[in-house]
Parts: sequence; structure tokens; C-alpha cells
Amino acid sequence: MREYRILPEAEMQRQNGFRDKVKELSESRKETLGRPLMAYVQTFGCQQNEADSEKIAGMCRAMGYEICYEPALADLIMVNTCAVREHAEKKALSIIGQYKHLKNAKPDMLIGVCGCMVTQEHRKENIKHSYPYVDFVLGTSSLHRLPELIYTKIKKGKRLYCPEEKEYLVAEGLPIYRESSYRAWVSIMYGCNNFCTYCIVPYVRGRERSRRPEDIIAEVKELVDAGYKDITLLGQNVNSYGKDVRSEDGEMYDFADLLADIDKIEGDYKIHFMTSHPKDASHKLIDVMAESKHIARQFHLPMQSGSDRVLKAMNRHYDTEKYLGTVEYFRKKIPDVTISSDIIVGFPGETEEDFEATLYMLEKVRFDMTYSFIYSPRKDTPAAAMECQIPDDIKGERFNRLLALQNDIALEKNKPMEGEILRVLCDGPSKNNDNVYSGRTEGNKIVLFDGNESDIGSFVELKIVRAETFALYGEKI
Repeated sequence: MREYRILPEAEMQRQNGFRDKVKELSESRKETLGRPLMAYVQTFGCQQNEADSEKIAGMCRAMGYEICYEPALADLIMVNTCAVREHAEKKALSIIGQYKHLKNAKPDMLIGVCGCMVTQEHRKENIKHSYPYVDFVLGTSSLHRLPELIYTKIKKGKRLYCPEEKEYLVAEGLPIYRESSYRAWVSIMYGCNNFCTYCIVPYVRGRERSRRPEDIIAEVKELVDAGYKDITLLGQNVNSYGKDVRSEDGEMYDFADLLADIDKIEGDYKIHFMTSHPKDASHKLIDVMAESKHIARQFHLPMQSGSDRVLKAMNRHYDTEKYLGTVEYFRKKIPDVTISSDIIVGFPGETEEDFEATLYMLEKVRFDMTYSFIYSPRKDTPAAAMECQIPDDIKGERFNRLLALQNDIALEKNKPMEGEILRVLCDGPSKNNDNVYSGRTEGNKIVLFDGNESDIGSFVELKIVRAETFALYGEKI
């Protein structure tokens, strides 16, 4: 018997009671105003935050709000924040500051701030004292309590600061309002146990806790039956799925097992997942991917640094030899796999030799794409207190060298794709040109082509006629 850390049904029913009460109040105000109440949800940060925002929007709709896309139209504004880098926090605080004039113009408007940033006590205090027009704050472990907070605020009028739950649990059954009708996020687990020295995530999202496989599989099947074509499984470290589950009989069920069971669902769809940790990327997982029908031949494997000394200081629990071994096994089992990575430039104490080792690894692995970041100290993480913080000018110079090398590699990886026929999921007009349509390959590469509205949300067969560093160009067959 496997025991999962699931929020008790009684608590979900209690929140459903608050939800129904808020809906009654919303209907009453709708009659008074002559229009429905509107909710605006603003998201900062990663895909997990986007998935959380879809649940926030789903709860808002269940409470009688309609979703709008202009904050000035809203009766409820929810700001879902990020804490991975200080820039993201400052941007969120700046946006929250701009909502003061909206609150002055519409005193009945409710403003709530949630997410990773306000899980930090110093940021919660910052909101309390410097942003008096924010009505309530709730962290990542308390999203399911949104109906309770809104009802209490409406009835009692006091500002509310929801404490983090003593035990982080998984709240199943929350309504979801998905922005897309063909791409979907599915969270399979929450939290992280790795404690990389630069990362705030374990402190703001708690320890790892996995969802029950039957709940995940049911959600994916429902999406496939509804016509979704691309489903991304989310977790801070998806490879750790199932390791946190208490099992008296020693029964094991890991991420590879979950993928194998999801792959059995019939339909025309692809499964992506992120993020993976190199220390847990097993041969079993790679074998399952190689034998699957629906799992994309794409793997995001954050390396972070090419220096073993820096990796140890980062508390990453692998070295470059292990990393290269994983990549080698991937390319042996799945020769056409697309491999991407995360790189941090300027970690405390990074020497020129350490940085050159990272450049060497880029040359050795030859990633299809990388997501590179200049190290940003996060309050209360071990790396922020380390000596030998790297000056900004050195970090910037190294970052530019890294980008230049990776851009050359990406172009070299893309060029052989000219002449290939690829199946691309169309997202619609590109951001830069409404006359050109954009889609993504199974390997998550952007393809631009001459499309039309009927292509949106469908797979399109394209012949690649030109390859550039950041995009491929295709023609319909």
C-alpha cells in the first residue's frame, strides 16, 4: 500500500462551501452592477506558476467571476509571483505598485498576491507595510484556500495574510481554466528535495510530494479525449516522482513507470516533461522513452556548469563524467533526440578555468539549445553567503561568450534539418509577424511557415527549406 500526501477531502469540501458562498455574493453583485464580476490573473515565472494560475482562474470562475485580460476591467486581480531571480520579484512588485491607482478608482476591487515570492517572510512583510491596498496574500501551499480568503475579506473587510501550511499537501480536484485548447500543463508533483545552493525553490515550494498516478493518468486521458495535442508533465524534478511516497510493502512506482502507463493512452498526442535532474536520469527512463509512441524525443537536462568543482559547490550530486554518460546513452538509444540544457554563468567562485570547462562541455555535448542565466543571489540560500562573488562585468563578458558559442552550435545542429519533413504543432501567427505562422517540432524547435487560421492547434507536415540559429522555416507539403 502506497501512501500519498493528499489534502483531506473534508478540507476540500470546506473550501467548496466558501466557493459557493462567494458565488452567491457574486450573483448578487452582478444584479446590482448589471454585469458579471471580472477576474484578472497575472503570472510571473515558470511553467509550474502558469499551471497554478490556471487553477486560480478555474477557482475564480467557480466563484462566479469571468476571466478578463485587462486589469482595469477587473473586480479581482490575482498576481502570481516568482522568486527564482530578484529581477522577477522586482518586476512583480513594480506591477503591484501600478495597481494602486486602479484600487483608488474602484475601491471595491480585490487585489491578491500569491506564489513563490510571498512565501518568503521578508516579502510578505514588504507587501503588508508598503502595499496597503493589497487585500490578501497566500503562498504556494495555500492556493486551495482562495475561496476562504475572498469570502472572509468580503465579509469582514480585514487584510489577510494566509500562513503557509504546516505540512505541504497535494490538493486534488481544483477546477482548471486552461488558456489553450491543444497544449496543456499537468503537474505530477510539487516541491523539491535537492537544495542546490543557488536555488530558492525548496524554501518556497516545500518538500517533494507526488500526485497519485491514477489521478495523473485520468487527467491526461481527459485531455487527450478533449483533443489536446501536446501535454507537458511538470515538476521541479520529475525524475524524483514517487520517491517521496511512503510504502510499507516496499512497492515502487517511479517516473519511468508513470510515463509507460501514460503512453498506453490511445490518441494523437505528444508528451513532454520538465524539469529533469541529471542525477536521477536513469537508463530505465531512457529505455521507456525509446520504446514509446507518444513521448517526445526531447529531453531537457540542466547541466548548470561544466566544472566539477562548481557542480560540487552547487550541491548538484553529479559530475561531468556522469552527465556525459547520460547523454551518450540517450543518443545511443534515441539517435534523433533533441537535448537542451540550463547553464548558470558567474556562480560564486567560478574561475576562468571553471568557465572554460563549461565552454568545453558545450562543445562536447553540442546541445540543440540552452537557456543561460547570469547568477543572481537569492536571499537565504547558501550561495548568496559564499565568498568570491563574481563582479557583474566579468559575468556579463562570460555570458556573451557562452551565447556566441551556443549560437554557433545551434546553427550547426539546425542546418542538417534543411530538406527534412517534420510534423509541427501550429500555435498561430508568430509574435513578430501576423502573416507568418509559428509552430513547434517534437523537439520543441520553432518553425515559421505560411499557414492559416485552420492550422492552429493542429499538426502540420512541413518541409524545412531554411534553418537559422533560433528558428526553422518550412513549407507545407
